[in-house]
Amino acid sequence: NMLFHTFYVIGADMDQDISRPTWSRQIEFTLAGIGCAVGLGNVWRFPYLCYRSGGGAFLLPYLFMLLMLGIPLLHMELSLGQYMRRGPVHALKPYFCLFSGVGMASVAISFIMCTYYNVVITWALYYLFSSFQAPLPWQNCNNTWNTPNCTNHATNSSYTSTASQEHKMLEQTSGVEETGVLRLELFLILILAWILVYLCIFKGVKSTGKVVYFTAVFPYVILIALLINNVQLPGALDGITFFILPEWDRLLSVEVWVNAAAQIFNSIGIGFGSLLAMSSYNSFNNNTLTISIINSFTSILAGFVIFSSLGYMSHLQGIPVSDLAVDGPGLVYVVYPQAFANMPVAQLWAVLFFFMLLCLGLDSEFAMVEVLVTSLLDEYNQHLIAFFKRKELLVFAVCCAAFLLGIPCVMQVGIYVFQLMDHYTAIVSITFLAFFEVIAICWCYGTNRLSDNLEEMTGKRPNIFFRMCWLIVAPLLIGTILIFSIIQFKPARYGDYVFPPWAQGVGWLIALASIIWIPLGAIHTFWVLPGSLIYVFRICCCLCIFNICPAFPVVSSREQGSGTPAWLAASLFLFVEDAIFWPFILMQLCVKSVIRYCADILSNDTNKCHYSIFPVHRREFCIELFPLKHKTLWPNVAGSFIRSNTAEHR
Repeated sequence: NMLFHTFYVIGADMDQDISRPTWSRQIEFTLAGIGCAVGLGNVWRFPYLCYRSGGGAFLLPYLFMLLMLGIPLLHMELSLGQYMRRGPVHALKPYFCLFSGVGMASVAISFIMCTYYNVVITWALYYLFSSFQAPLPWQNCNNTWNTPNCTNHATNSSYTSTASQEHKMLEQTSGVEETGVLRLELFLILILAWILVYLCIFKGVKSTGKVVYFTAVFPYVILIALLINNVQLPGALDGITFFILPEWDRLLSVEVWVNAAAQIFNSIGIGFGSLLAMSSYNSFNNNTLTISIINSFTSILAGFVIFSSLGYMSHLQGIPVSDLAVDGPGLVYVVYPQAFANMPVAQLWAVLFFFMLLCLGLDSEFAMVEVLVTSLLDEYNQHLIAFFKRKELLVFAVCCAAFLLGIPCVMQVGIYVFQLMDHYTAIVSITFLAFFEVIAICWCYGTNRLSDNLEEMTGKRPNIFFRMCWLIVAPLLIGTILIFSIIQFKPARYGDYVFPPWAQGVGWLIALASIIWIPLGAIHTFWVLPGSLIYVFRICCCLCIFNICPAFPVVSSREQGSGTPAWLAASLFLFVEDAIFWPFILMQLCVKSVIRYCADILSNDTNKCHYSIFPVHRREFCIELFPLKHKTLWPNVAGSFIRSNTAEHR
């Protein structure tokens, strides 16, 4: 009646104390977190989903998901980063067994996204420069690049701004098969965009903290100014009414609820690692709940601004709001410019709007770049500083690498490359990654340990609502989103253009470039831990059980005990596991014996264990797990219950 397992972990040295810079003021971290989490998706994706789902019929599920999913998960990731004081790789790796690769996957997906996300900033800069012209380039059809279908009065299917985007700025080809040539204007603006990103982060949190005073606050000023201006326009109240009043029959649609949860999930940025990296530079005793609440209501403010504009457009065209031709990103670069072209002082509003997009894009962009820089410095700090001499040169090298990878997006084929990368990264990869990250933090790390961390930092333990959301609600909701995303998955497309099969294959390779690190991390765990595969899997599952259960007694003696929730759960798991997996035990032992034999040959030393050929310069630990009748809870940090390996423990 006693569960007793001993195994060795090659883990990070928990006694190592690394000095880490912090934000100069708490307000700097708050503004940086808001800027990081509030991006372009709040401006175009939320209103688009709300529009497509019947206005208020989407707003009600959104508010529900905001309360049950958005605020708790954002609070969770910020708190974990602040407590660990490490980037996503180091914060997650030592504690999550089979999910040790989640941190690397977060870094990979952030780097992939930052290569093409800066193209959106490039477009914003292009439109910003164009907005200083009088009249605005998309204000009439008297341009050489206008198509024969262009009319000076927009109809339901034709906007002059559409031609401005497709034929003047992008000069796009007919498909991904035609690469075209480099767009020199966009190429030069892309260089400018990366210079701006570098200047924001080259000094780390010291420079970022000063930049966010403007970039995080200015968008709110513009949104409020636009709202005040828009509500005075004819037809604006019709758009706001469409936004607020629900179509009750739409609430019965599962797709509306899934889209609401997916929007919350995308807006908080869980899985990107950027919030975790930002909060790792925070002071230990900061309260992270404030930023969670502020960020979550930004989308609603943007919704009022956007639907008042749509109401104005419907008034000009003489059609209902529900009949407007609105698609995703086109809402920003097609519908908005067209609306501004018909407003008084059109140039002023266009300049302010696209400058707001620039600020929103910069905040999200330098947060994603910071994920890679922080993770590299956490892992290879001494080597990188010795090679680059200064952190500023490392940041410059990262920006140059991302710039080179983003060049295809500013060619004539660039819009197709952008759409392909965005579809398979921001939709496919991030959904898988976020699911595994929530499982790793909420179950493997455990809500009890996370609650202890928060109590140690702030002096207050999270209430039962947050703990239940972390333990049950969040995994179930994100798991549901993942399942429906798989069931309803549609190949990437751009407007009416459907990508050919070979392009879809390239898209899946882009997706695998990030999520492949999760199974690789699990394989590495099985490799470095001695014992059979089933044995290691059993230990990892038992660790999750101990972290999930509300109480789990652990003592330093080998007394026999039973009856606790953890003991009962672990005993049931081991019984079921033995019944299911015993036929595979002999087979996997044979496979691992062959692997050990080959590894010993490669290491030229048959006396070494199979995992000793890895040049890992870290401390070796021994863990003894036995849930007994004593009431001693596991401490907060893994290093507290991982005891140094000695001959007696071996």
